[in-house]
Amino acid sequence: MDQRNFYIETYGCQMNVSDTEIVNSILMEEGMQPVNEPDEAEVIFVNTCSIRENAEERVWNRLKEFKALKREKDGRLTVGVLGCMAERIREQIMEKEELVDLVVGPDAYRDLPKLLADVDDGRKAVNVLLSLEETYADVKPVRTNDNGVSAFVTIMRGCDNMCAFCVVPFTRGRERSRPAESILDELQRLSDQGYKEVTLLGQNVNSYDDGEHSFADLMYKASQVDPEMRIRFSSPHPKDFPEELLQSISEQPNLCNYIHIPAQSGNNAVLERMRRPYTREQYLDLVEKMRKIIPGVTLSTDIITGFCDETEEEHRDTLSLMAEVKYDLAYMFAYSERGRTLAQRKYEDNVPEEVKKRRLSEIIEQQMNIQEELNKKEIGRRHLVLVEGTSKRSDEQLRGRTDTNKMVVFDRRDYEKGDYVEVTITDCTSATLMGDPIRKSSIAEFEAEPVAV
Repeated sequence: MDQRNFYIETYGCQMNVSDTEIVNSILMEEGMQPVNEPDEAEVIFVNTCSIRENAEERVWNRLKEFKALKREKDGRLTVGVLGCMAERIREQIMEKEELVDLVVGPDAYRDLPKLLADVDDGRKAVNVLLSLEETYADVKPVRTNDNGVSAFVTIMRGCDNMCAFCVVPFTRGRERSRPAESILDELQRLSDQGYKEVTLLGQNVNSYDDGEHSFADLMYKASQVDPEMRIRFSSPHPKDFPEELLQSISEQPNLCNYIHIPAQSGNNAVLERMRRPYTREQYLDLVEKMRKIIPGVTLSTDIITGFCDETEEEHRDTLSLMAEVKYDLAYMFAYSERGRTLAQRKYEDNVPEEVKKRRLSEIIEQQMNIQEELNKKEIGRRHLVLVEGTSKRSDEQLRGRTDTNKMVVFDRRDYEKGDYVEVTITDCTSATLMGDPIRKSSIAEFEAEPVAV
């Protein structure tokens, strides 16, 4: 048994957070113990993200800091890179800059004990092979840094969509789905442990198919595990969103009235260059259907500005789409070219940086105004808020989320983390609602106010 302490620093998406929990489990089975600070560890892992350039830059800087820490410890420290950056940068970080001792791709975490043993024997250790089968379905994730209230559960791995800008198919491989039974078992364990909210994760969750269950089937079955546990999901793709799922969300009180539906652009020519197989018109039809079937649903999106060859007119189409939909939240980024993608091979990253920055600032400014406008309409409404913890500004206040994924801050009184509290909204900013707590409640007890369509 390996008695060493380990520390994992996680970058990027919720999927990486979920992967860290799988690695925790594998290492703890070997007798290793997680710690919260890198200087307490004998083994440090950086779980990496390749989606955007700034995440990669932070990883590089961190690896250099850990190399210095290794010198301070006279070499008695093992440093490894996990996840999406692993294969692409392994030669540079291992051979040229000698920053790490092992490099492990997202499908090779079961190999970690053997790879650590190789390092102990004085060898560099690498496994970045992608798998067509690996889903880690039998690994029970160990959650060491969450709030004990909300958790992520990965239902599938990889992606087959091949969007022109996206590196995920190359770093995480082809799509494969976890058996529904193993997912439902994990949800039951989380319920037994007191978790009140779970987000089901996949690169395109609507593609989920374990041979017996579709994603809509899985979501319905998930809603039946514990009627007092909220279920969310991320991310779906607009091209194949099942109407059956919309019906389930409208009917099951614990399926949250919030959908993240990435648009990426509001212009058809850009969408075609991005290899997004839908038009602006089809996207807007889907939004209309969502709002018709689920009155009061809130929507969020992903937007990329400054993609290859994007003109001012195409940029304005994205602004107009966002103004028409009125998203409650948006994740907005300037395009950064990723190696191995179709866009890198086929197009030129030819929108100047200053133009990208200006367009991004225009998109952000408009979105913040929309969010403030939507949040002002929440004043006077009642919401059921799941308490996640204390407010960042004051221990005398709590923070939590509505079913529609809006953050609410209210006075602490005698409420606790994990409680459902009925709250009347009294004020807002573009990012947060403020409210007065009425009483402790539950999903079954709470009667939502009717929403005008």
